[in-house]
Amino acid sequence: MTRNMGTADRIVRAFVVAPLLVIGAALAGFASVLGVVLVVLAAVMVGTAAVAYCPLYSLAHLHTDHRGGAPA
Repeated sequence: MTRNMGTADRIVRAFVVAPLLVIGAALAGFASVLGVVLVVLAAVMVGTAAVAYCPLYSLAHLHTDHRGGAPA
């Protein structure tokens, strides 16, 4: 699995998007369908930021990690 996410992208996902999704889930109610979906999306954001790989980026041939050579 080749890195396809840069540092800025990872920071935004982990420290901006994921907390906002959790706040949205809290406002919607964690037990509601929307709350569960938002928590799952937050977990995906943190997980992809942790491993620096986004499967959707691979499908779209996006590559924001400029340290790791040629795009996959």
